Amino acid sequence: MSEPALQQVATGVYAWTQPDGSWWLNNAGAVHDGSSVVLVDTCATRRRTTLFLDAVAAATNGATIDLAVNTHLHGDHTYGNALLPDATVIVAQTQTRNGLLADFILKNTPPIWSPSPNWEISDIRAATVTFDSSITLHAGDVAISLQHPGYAAHTPGDAVAWVPSAEVLFTGDLVFNKVTPLVFMGSLSGALRSLDWLRTFPAARVVPGHGPLIDGAEFGEVLDTHARYYKMVQATAAAGLDRGWTPLEAAKDVDLGEFATLPDAERIVLNLHRAYSEATNTEMDLAASLADAVAYNGGPLHCAL
Repeated sequence: MSEPALQQVATGVYAWTQPDGSWWLNNAGAVHDGSSVVLVDTCATRRRTTLFLDAVAAATNGATIDLAVNTHLHGDHTYGNALLPDATVIVAQTQTRNGLLADFILKNTPPIWSPSPNWEISDIRAATVTFDSSITLHAGDVAISLQHPGYAAHTPGDAVAWVPSAEVLFTGDLVFNKVTPLVFMGSLSGALRSLDWLRTFPAARVVPGHGPLIDGAEFGEVLDTHARYYKMVQATAAAGLDRGWTPLEAAKDVDLGEFATLPDAERIVLNLHRAYSEATNTEMDLAASLADAVAYNGGPLHCAL
């Protein structure tokens, strides 16, 4: 597996990529103009976040991190907040702050992954500035527009970070490139709906939440691939419900086709739990969905942290 790396994708705009983008290996980034830096997400562990922050410091001559954005609540994008300077202001969509404050995985990590993540972080640090639909931040003269689609998708509080002057879009986990998408803590129908919204950004470069960077010319096909996956999950859930199957039974029956070789294929179970919940208008059992993913996988889920 390749090492994480910081790449300049436009003048003053950097992407931090962590191959292969599977469980807990997120992408992040930074926008720099003059003496000011705005981060887009952090990482899951102390070691991973320190590598990221050191790379940003080297690329920006140690410029001050004035602001940090969280694109959503999951720990791979947020646990590293705790390592940011005290003066750094963290910004997130309102539901992301609320969800992160309710996080249970950092301090009570369930035996889902092997090896179990070595966080070396003890406390959650949530955003102190929140927004509902949009807010504009600035790194010097460079504007960064944070926008919420208006509905739950990957999570209830997803936000993209759009840098219009550089035509760079940080999608958070609304986009997984060459990695199985995950929507079990959000909405399958919302995730599908968000694809058309993402198409409205005239991006020359796209930084997905996980997986390789995307050129603007390829972005439409990446979104088309997501659409096929989400529609496959919807169809599998509908067939499973008709047959009286559980999400795990439906997952074991489905042919994943083009998605079978993607990292984290067991997410089909988690996504089916969400699809069943939406189709039946019932609350999803998060613990049961995780247990079923482990059963489908034949043991704990792979973790490369």
